Amino acid sequence: MTRPIALTMGDPCGIGPEITVKAYADPRRRPPVVVIGDPDTLARACRVTGTGLTPRPISTVAEAVHSPGVMDVLPVGALPADLPLGTVDARAGAASFHYVRRGVELALQGEIRALTTAPINKEALGLAGLPYPGHTEILAELSGTGDYAMMMANDELRVVLVTVHQSLRTALDSLTTARELEIIRLTHRTLLSSRGKGERPRIAVAALNPHAGENGLFGREDLDIIEPAVRAARREGIDASGPWPADTVFMRARAGEFDVVVAQYHDQGLIPVKYLGLEHGVNITIGLPFVRTSVDHGTAFDLAGRGTADHTSLLTALHHADELAPPPASEPEDTRGLHLHAHP
Repeated sequence: MTRPIALTMGDPCGIGPEITVKAYADPRRRPPVVVIGDPDTLARACRVTGTGLTPRPISTVAEAVHSPGVMDVLPVGALPADLPLGTVDARAGAASFHYVRRGVELALQGEIRALTTAPINKEALGLAGLPYPGHTEILAELSGTGDYAMMMANDELRVVLVTVHQSLRTALDSLTTARELEIIRLTHRTLLSSRGKGERPRIAVAALNPHAGENGLFGREDLDIIEPAVRAARREGIDASGPWPADTVFMRARAGEFDVVVAQYHDQGLIPVKYLGLEHGVNITIGLPFVRTSVDHGTAFDLAGRGTADHTSLLTALHHADELAPPPASEPEDTRGLHLHAHP
């Protein structure tokens, strides 16, 4: 049996368990999957969604049977029976962290082909004493990765972020030419391995200020920070250009002029991707020593317990993980390079 993909069920109080069982039961799911989470919570999600699955606790990945109607679950800890749905809870935040930690351990040990994650809640993590701004930072720390970034991708657009989960003020203050160049290089390496020999990815770098600063009239960050990084990247043979005005660069990339856009801060890059449809977006952490994909939406506490949450993004994330992971029969490969495809 091919090594499976591990799927963490996310925050137990949100829609994570429900979209997990829906994606697991979906006949379009291709790769074998083991779920990391709480069997009782997943059993409740199976009842709410009517999937007909039966969670089966296993102690190791090797015990998974991958049988129809059975969901192989690696339990991590135990959740209290009174854990309320649709609320921010420290116990749920701690549990969601432990699921991710177990997934990273399995990935580093080579027991799984890739890791896919359902959404977690930053406030719940904070209440649990885990001051992480999101999945990306957790994964980087647990895997000992220093050079990493978040890529959001769908069938029409790819975006890599220079700054991620922080206030806009601190994001602007943290922009440096060195960080800009680091992200351009990482984006180049990531896409280069998925393309034909000698076919360099076309990287557009989004400007920070309106109209790319109008030669300093609207701020000098584009002239003094971003433009030098682009020039340095080009001297290294990277096909980078910019800074381009952010109000048009994403449209140009969607039209095929660029392969990816490097965006300066969270909302600048994610609004264009998410506007094209949450259901088809995938969050990919680039730079890790293993493949990791996720949904491009949050825990949606307002929908928890209804059984109506759309699992399409999670299913797409599983399909991306399946394609990005090293082939089953091959020797271990460097998974820092990603091959991105469109998916149904």
